[in-house]
Amino acid sequence: MVSPPRVFDPRRLRNVFGVFPSGVAAVAALVDDAPVGLVVSSFTSVSLDPPLVSLCVAHTSGTWPVLARAPRLGLSILSAEQERAGRQLSGRAADRFAELRWRATADGAILLDGASGWLETSVDQQVRAGDHDIVVLRVHDLDADHDVSPLVFHASQFRRLER
Repeated sequence: MVSPPRVFDPRRLRNVFGVFPSGVAAVAALVDDAPVGLVVSSFTSVSLDPPLVSLCVAHTSGTWPVLARAPRLGLSILSAEQERAGRQLSGRAADRFAELRWRATADGAILLDGASGWLETSVDQQVRAGDHDIVVLRVHDLDADHDVSPLVFHASQFRRLER
């Protein structure tokens, strides 16, 4: 006989999840000629062939349904110097892109200047999973600067790696 799944206090679960450090990425695109973006710390590689990455987005996100309409999404892996950009893009300001330096690709993906790496992607699959969706993105173009240190999210705080 299988025992019923255990129910955890969400705060306790979040605290345990928070001990696993993760990178921080901005996902952004031009939608109706305006920049739209959000920040994720659930970005990970999925496959080399075909080239796929994934991220998770909460069902409560008001930004994701707008972004998901874009044909191409820019995924910028934030650098240690982009903590302000991370806070700004994860906030609720009307213009999340105010004073940020970025460029749009020919297909409308937005990439932040100064990121440690970037990928131009499109939505390949979206799977409902609990209170989030797992979004699998197909990679169309990419680059990285290994001399630029990444921004890290750990214990509900932005942090930097020491050399």
